[in-house]
Amino acid sequence: MPAPEISADAARNREVWTQENADYTGPRARDAWAQEEIRWGVFQVPESEVGALPDVVGKDIVELGCGTAYFCAWLAKRGARPVGVDVTPAQLETARRCQQEFGLEFPLVEASAEDVPLPDESFDLALSEFGASIWCEPERWIAEAARLLRPGGELVFLCNSTLAILCAPDEGPAEQRLLRAQFGMYRFEWPGEEGINFYIPHGQWIRVLGENGLDVVALHELQAPADAKDHPHYDLVAAEWARKWPAEDIWHARKRA
Repeated sequence: MPAPEISADAARNREVWTQENADYTGPRARDAWAQEEIRWGVFQVPESEVGALPDVVGKDIVELGCGTAYFCAWLAKRGARPVGVDVTPAQLETARRCQQEFGLEFPLVEASAEDVPLPDESFDLALSEFGASIWCEPERWIAEAARLLRPGGELVFLCNSTLAILCAPDEGPAEQRLLRAQFGMYRFEWPGEEGINFYIPHGQWIRVLGENGLDVVALHELQAPADAKDHPHYDLVAAEWARKWPAEDIWHARKRA
């Protein structure tokens, strides 16, 4: 079926990720697919230490903004039935090549997480790891996640922490001081970058989740491991910064029955 029409911001982000797939995520997709342990975020914090995910065996899972779908692959290896949704055809094509190489098959859907062409109440878990969680309008993608979840279903998503964004200059890594206002933070256009990001404070996340029938179960504030190194590509925060303050948050919410 044809992909739904997308917003102007989503179209801009699709162009960014088409190039990102060519330069970075595409060439590294195979290594991510081959990884056995589920790891979170820039500093690869093991899920065995975080405990953000519920039991996934036999569960129907939708990943919103799946990119090259390595997270779907990790879940499929653990007995889940994932579906990957992404707005960028090049990313999905990389995912299909990895599916063939690793012998893992699951549906891949070209669409923005703001408008997903899948039926209501089809999934037990909705997931986003730096996908919809920072590249889509919060109100729109959270509403879609809630629509797609069955009653009692769960939502888990990872995003940059509010503190990291407040300490981030227009260019370069986060500093050890506040550089921007928290009130009014929402849509970000970073100087020198083409994409559009969305960041809201914790209180706003709780409001948006609650308005869509989702109750917060947990908030995991990630700390970089002691041996973590600065990421060679994603430089919003340095490893030393992330050992002192949370660079990333993982939200866990449940849809009311």
